[in-house]
Amino acid sequence: MEKQQNKKLYIISGSSGVGKGTVLKSLLERHPEFMLSISCTTRSPREGEKDGVNYFFLSREEFEDCVNKDKFLEWAEFAGNRYGTKKKYIQQCLTEGKDVILEIETQGALKVKQQMPEAVLIFIEPPSLETLENRLRGRHTEDETTIQKRLMEVSKELEVAKQYDYQVINDDLAKTVEEIEKIIIKEQGLC
Repeated sequence: MEKQQNKKLYIISGSSGVGKGTVLKSLLERHPEFMLSISCTTRSPREGEKDGVNYFFLSREEFEDCVNKDKFLEWAEFAGNRYGTKKKYIQQCLTEGKDVILEIETQGALKVKQQMPEAVLIFIEPPSLETLENRLRGRHTEDETTIQKRLMEVSKELEVAKQYDYQVINDDLAKTVEEIEKIIIKEQGLC
């Protein structure tokens, strides 16, 4: 997958608990030539996080300035903090000959697709809603109310996923990663 042509932005989305993080970690271990996009945020760094590595940490004023100057491909607010993807950062990575992977939620992904129709949208789906619920409960990181909210969001996300270029069911990590690799090879015109 190392050929120089057709470098693209690949957007990965999926419901909470579907295993996006695990899939991306495995994909990036197998393909270190890929660049994982770094988002901007107004939230404070957590212990061990570094500016320019985990996020670009911006003040609310800096973030607002970027919004006003149309510097984001997409941005959203969650839990009182803002998150966004800078256009210049993505373009710089592509210009440097790197394929870029961006992990964002579905609404942000559709906003990016409007501005960059060549972006490839991949939605990772759970094998079933029951499996997803079991994964969410198995994490032991959220209370019952949060789990129920997340489960209610899934049907909306699955509906939006129909607008994606590809849907991949994550029922086996190795198969899921291989399927995403096949999509990338196809998109790069290498098959």
